[in-house]
Amino acid sequence: MAEKRVQPEQSRRVTVTITGMHCAACAATVEEALRKTEGVAEANVNFATEQAGVLLDESRVTFDDIAGVVKSAGYGIVMPGMEDAERLARERELRGLRLRLWVSLAATVSIMLFDHVFALPTRVAPWVLLLLATPVQFWAGWRFYRGMWIALRGGSANMDTLIAVGTSAAYFYSLAVTVAPAFVQRIGAEAHVYYDTSAMIITLILLGRNLEAGAKGRASEAIRRLMHLQSKVARVVREGEEVEIPIDDVHVGDMVLVRPGERIPVDGEVIEGESAVDESMVTGESMPVDKEPGDPVVGSTVNQSGAFRFRASRVGAETVLAQIIRLVQEAQGSKAPIQRLADRVAGIFVPVVIAIAIITFAIWLFVGPNPTYAVVAAVSVLIIACPCALGLATPTSLLVGTGRGAELGILIRSAEALEVAGAIDTVIFDKTGTLTRGEPQVTDVVAGASWTDDRLLALAASAERNSEHPLGGAVVQAARARGLTLSDATEFRAISGMGVRAGIDGKTVIVGSKQLLGQEQVAVGPLLDAADRLAAEGKTVMLVAVDGDAVGAVALADVPKEEAAAAVRALKEMGLAIVLITGDNERTAQAIARQVGIDQVEAGVLPDQKADSVKALQAKGRRVAMVGDGINDAPALARADTGIAVGRGTDIAMESADITLVRDDLRLVPEAIKLSRATLSNIRQNLFFAFFYNSLGIPIAAGALYPVIHTLLHPAMAAAAMAFSSVSVVANALRLRRYRAL
Repeated sequence: MAEKRVQPEQSRRVTVTITGMHCAACAATVEEALRKTEGVAEANVNFATEQAGVLLDESRVTFDDIAGVVKSAGYGIVMPGMEDAERLARERELRGLRLRLWVSLAATVSIMLFDHVFALPTRVAPWVLLLLATPVQFWAGWRFYRGMWIALRGGSANMDTLIAVGTSAAYFYSLAVTVAPAFVQRIGAEAHVYYDTSAMIITLILLGRNLEAGAKGRASEAIRRLMHLQSKVARVVREGEEVEIPIDDVHVGDMVLVRPGERIPVDGEVIEGESAVDESMVTGESMPVDKEPGDPVVGSTVNQSGAFRFRASRVGAETVLAQIIRLVQEAQGSKAPIQRLADRVAGIFVPVVIAIAIITFAIWLFVGPNPTYAVVAAVSVLIIACPCALGLATPTSLLVGTGRGAELGILIRSAEALEVAGAIDTVIFDKTGTLTRGEPQVTDVVAGASWTDDRLLALAASAERNSEHPLGGAVVQAARARGLTLSDATEFRAISGMGVRAGIDGKTVIVGSKQLLGQEQVAVGPLLDAADRLAAEGKTVMLVAVDGDAVGAVALADVPKEEAAAAVRALKEMGLAIVLITGDNERTAQAIARQVGIDQVEAGVLPDQKADSVKALQAKGRRVAMVGDGINDAPALARADTGIAVGRGTDIAMESADITLVRDDLRLVPEAIKLSRATLSNIRQNLFFAFFYNSLGIPIAAGALYPVIHTLLHPAMAAAAMAFSSVSVVANALRLRRYRAL
């Protein structure tokens, strides 16, 4: 397995918006220019999101240098911190695109009417059509000429090149027929104008661009919804007074006030008051979460029932929501390995298509019925081959898939992580805190003769009330959960590593291990069998004695999470192998594994050895996902093909894993892998469609179905097919928005 790349400390990753790109070849041009820049270690340009992720060495290259490189390549750039300018620029560009579409549509409809419906005088008709077609060709279609010039200046060709050359061929041929019809007839060509062809091609492509813009907007809807959740103002206490300030002015340590129904502005910790908070936007959990002093709150979640005050702990870019947005943006701007094939094809596709068009023209010029047919066939090849669908196939699916994951509480760090997760065949679970709750709970109460479970538990909890041991605290918590009344303890004494002794209602009560009762000369008697049975199940057994007689036992264990068995079952149904790795003893590990349905167990594995266990499985050819808490399992998470960190609200360890589950719900593990597989499947569908479309369309356009090409693939029909292919790819990617988890 290839090692994960470690970024140099002096490097910084920045995401910028690129404007003026019209196709995948445009993105490739910008990407190549950035990669050639000294000080840039990595550059990925995403055509679907119109963003470039750049890893740069700030000691060697500046933001201004990056902007200069992009502008020199012929494109615009919006630097970080200029989001408002970016939004206004996008809106202005979209308005201009729509205006050009409507003007082009009106002129094209008029051309069709005058050319095919209303009979204009023969001498007048070509000039009227020329008058209508010229603004379409050089005003509405100016963006294609500009794009072609930028590409040619950079020594390449792009989709705009195909459109500009194809429509120009139709327009200028028609212009020659209009201006010198006798000469055209003399060389054996048809004295027929094709203004309707050039105008319709431009109109249909502009229509496709508008539809793509709308679809791409819907594809990034998830990230926009997250951004809109951010509060604009906060109510804080300054110098003893309550003031309302912009969210950017809130500092760590500020006292913030929140009223019922308001959105919590930043992350923090409750210090006064109680309430219930809707945290669904972060965790995906629909039920409100109760909050009281000491509990964490997450910025942009919604306070529901009560007012409270909290101390700000994370503000600005450090809040959970800001980190989620950043993580999703980075994932959407990254590039999956599967996209490399599409990039290589797009890089050589346009020159090859131009060559095919020239060959097509030359062949039909000699063997065709007339020169006009050669022009029509060549133009059809140029138009139908535009690689828009190819350029949109991968990034659009990634955009929608990672956005949908964010909505479900599944944060995917990069496109590569998503692709690798889809190929996982083995899942390793850490035990404590991942499969289990990470804290002991009472699992069994065994009462002796003449005792009830509740009476025994109340007595043990009364003795443990003053204990600081986690096991004692778990016994007290279990008793309170049952609503039992506890007595005050006297003469309390903790016996290190063994248990406690206390006076309860005038009686001497001992709660502890079998060794402690033996030391106190208490006969365990009939409780031995129950104690041994519980111990064999991996549980810790606390025996209870009253005035020298053993009266019962309380068993405790770090129990599996409620959804653990369901998550393991779902993974098995997907055909994945499951392994439990823990530093705990074999007996306890096997007991937990049996409860959740895991067959393969590795016990007694220290944290620094877990990575070796992952490596050993990879050496056998396994593609391994490691599921842990993202902190003490960091080496194994980093070593695994896919590291999955199970988070808890503000405690999510986003930097530790390839995938972070915001909600502490193991059922999201199979859902994350299912989403990855669904996204990969969607990408393959798009790529197949794009390749199949071009592979089938180009030879047909070149004349493979002669003599029906005039009716089957007129250049205007080719333009419609090209636009439809791009929209179809985006529409197929948008199906991922309907993905449902759990």
